[in-house]
Amino acid sequence: MVGYGVTASRGLTGVLVLAVGLSLAACQTKTAGLDADPMATASTSTEGPSFKKTEALGKQWKSNPADVGVTIAYSQSLEQLGQRPTAIDVLRTSATQTAGDATAQSRLGRAMLASGDIQGANDALSRAAALNPRDAQVLSALGATLDQQTKHVEAREKYQAALAIAPDDVGIMNNLAMSFALQGKLTDAEQTLRKAMAHPNSKSMPRVRQNLALVVGLQGRFDEAKQIASEDLPPDQVQANMDYLQQMLQKPNTWAQLKEG
Repeated sequence: MVGYGVTASRGLTGVLVLAVGLSLAACQTKTAGLDADPMATASTSTEGPSFKKTEALGKQWKSNPADVGVTIAYSQSLEQLGQRPTAIDVLRTSATQTAGDATAQSRLGRAMLASGDIQGANDALSRAAALNPRDAQVLSALGATLDQQTKHVEAREKYQAALAIAPDDVGIMNNLAMSFALQGKLTDAEQTLRKAMAHPNSKSMPRVRQNLALVVGLQGRFDEAKQIASEDLPPDQVQANMDYLQQMLQKPNTWAQLKEG
């Protein structure tokens, strides 16, 4: 995940996890001890990467780049093979030729967001939202682009609008909480995450619980944070997370940066 560039969030970008599109995409996670989920543009198929399949899809796509279904399948296959820049070029070409298709714009926007092109993502997702204002996932992804531009209040407006459409979406609740955390509003972040954890859907999203552990830890309540984190992670990773947080909070001015804003 791209750094946010504001004081309260400089120390957080390595440990907090936001949901992008339909799945949770981890930020830099070496120190956090969390594995990244597939990107929103990654294939949901259980099949592994296939050069033969990708080549066949490429031929189909070249014959008709305006076919959104083929475009998505081809870009997913390219993503699986580690060819993200090419996948984005494919999505961009299709989105240009199908400017009135919300799905094409949404896929392009989420792929650009995952690649770190925040302005490009914002532009594409804004087009998608204009075409389909009731797409909660697009609104949530738009919020993520705003958070990465340190426009946290505007980002939370998008998350709230998304939740008005999809009130049971735990991923969007997670994004709202992380927006609070990135602005140093740790109490609000914790309350939002606890609300998300109380929802039945949260059982399938352990990263929401890990974000809760991290937010609690950022407030200095390490024993409580360790207990929360231990539900999903092995003891060595839990301890590594807590050690990292303690080191971060011992740095000069970190507590001042994380005070309630």
